Amino acid sequence: MILRAYVLLTITALLWGANAVAGKLAVGHISPMLLTSVRWGTALAILLAFTLPQLRRDANTIRANLPLLAGYGMFGFAFFNILLYSALEYTTAINVAIEQAGMPMVIFLANFILFRIRASWAQVAGFVLTVAGVAITASSGSLTRLIGLQLNQGDALMLLAVLFYGGYTVALRYKPVLHWQSMITVMAASAFLTSLPFSAYEAMRGTIIWPDTTGWLIAIFTAVFPSLIAQVMFIKGNEIIGSNRAGIFINLVPIFGTLLSVMILGEMLHVYHVVALGLVLGGIWLSERGK
Repeated sequence: MILRAYVLLTITALLWGANAVAGKLAVGHISPMLLTSVRWGTALAILLAFTLPQLRRDANTIRANLPLLAGYGMFGFAFFNILLYSALEYTTAINVAIEQAGMPMVIFLANFILFRIRASWAQVAGFVLTVAGVAITASSGSLTRLIGLQLNQGDALMLLAVLFYGGYTVALRYKPVLHWQSMITVMAASAFLTSLPFSAYEAMRGTIIWPDTTGWLIAIFTAVFPSLIAQVMFIKGNEIIGSNRAGIFINLVPIFGTLLSVMILGEMLHVYHVVALGLVLGGIWLSERGK
C-alpha cells in the first residue's frame, strides 16, 4: 500500500513538471489566456460527466462555502496558470520549473507571518537556501543583474504565480469538509469562469491565438493529465500516507520539469541551473529535517 502511494505521488510530480513543458510547447499555437480557458473548460466538462450526483449530495455545503471555494479556483487554478503560461512566453521551462520549487518556502513564510507558527533554525536556513536558488535562476546566474533587480519579465510573472499558489495553499487550512469530487468540480468551474474575461481581453487586444491542431492537443493534455489525473493521484496518495509525507513529493516537480525541458524542448542546462536546483532541493530537505 505504501509503495502504491509512492508511485501515485511520483507520477503526480511528473505530470505537474510536464505542465511547464506543455506551456512552452503551446507558445505560438494557442495564447496563454485562451489555453487556461480551454484547459479548465475541458476539465470541467469531463468532471461534470461523473460528479453531478456527488454535487447534488453536497449542494448545501457548497452553497455555504461558495465564496471560499470560488477563491480557491480563482487563485490556485486560474491566476496561477495564467501567470505560468504567460511567463513561458518570455522565459525558459527550466526557469519556471525551478522557480516553482520556491512554493514550499512561500508557504512556510506565510504560515510564520500569519499564524506565528514557530520555525526552527534548520527551517530558516532552508528558507534562505531556497530563496538563493530561486534568485540565481531568475537572474540567470548574473550577480550584476541580481543586484540591479533586472528580472526577465517571464521570471517576474512566475515568481508572482508562486506567491498566488502559496497563498492558495495556506488558505486551504480553512477548506470545508467536502468530498473531493465536489471540491475539484467547483474549483474547476471557478477557474474556467475567472479565465474567460482574460481570454476576452486577449481577443480585444488582437493578441489572441486560436488553437491549431497542436494547440488543441496541448490544451487537452493539460486538462486531462496535470489538471485531473494528477489531482486524483495526489488525493489518493495523500489518503494513504498523509498530507505531510505526500507534500514532500511536490519537491520532485522541478527535477522532472528540468529533465523534461532538456529532453523534449532541447533547452540548455547551464551550470547555474544545477547550482540553483541543488540549493532549492537542499533548502527544502533541510527545512523538512528541521520541522
